[in-house]
Amino acid sequence: MLNTLKSIPARTYILILLALLIIGGGFYFFTELGETVLEEEKFKIDLWASNFFNDISSPELITFFGWVTELGSVWALTVGSFIMVGILWYFYNRYKWRIVYFAIAMIGVSALVTGLKAAFSRKRPNIIEQYDGTGYSFPSGHSTAPVVFYGFIIYLVMRSRFNKIAKWLINVLLMLLILAIAVSRLPLGVHYFTDVLGGLSLGLIWLVSCISILEITLWHTNKKTKKEI
Repeated sequence: MLNTLKSIPARTYILILLALLIIGGGFYFFTELGETVLEEEKFKIDLWASNFFNDISSPELITFFGWVTELGSVWALTVGSFIMVGILWYFYNRYKWRIVYFAIAMIGVSALVTGLKAAFSRKRPNIIEQYDGTGYSFPSGHSTAPVVFYGFIIYLVMRSRFNKIAKWLINVLLMLLILAIAVSRLPLGVHYFTDVLGGLSLGLIWLVSCISILEITLWHTNKKTKKEI
């Protein structure tokens, strides 16, 4: 046991600590936010964000964010998930666990968002079916699901054999896309700012949890394979 612990690189312990901090901090933030939502208290930041986007709103801006928000819609992420499974099957056919945990991540986030929306039952600022602005508001599904979907791609890129420049370029663009999709819900008027914050924190918690368990599974699988050899 002691020899096994010594064989684990210091970098691994740092990543484990970071994962625990993200999961713990995100969970605390989400529960604090959710508690206030349940008590139906008003957030000043929601009013500030609403006023800000109303002031800068224009037909061109609404059209732009209407296109951006579609990249986080159910249909887009569903189609994207099937494409990702196909890519993972082709490139990682020796590592089926990545496919399994990607599927768990996407199915799980859908169940989480559906269940939590029903639990909090927060009414939307506006009901606009054109932008998937129906049902309950907290947490924002367009903020939660893209974090998991595009975040998992970021993880795969980090684990790939791409050079450092390519990894940084792809991942920075994906991070910006995640934020853009989340922010798009505000000028469209279908979510409160706190819905978006709750969605981002929930998505990050679920993503890091799934990736952490995947990494542990891969480590155990590789360790078992080496023993058999």
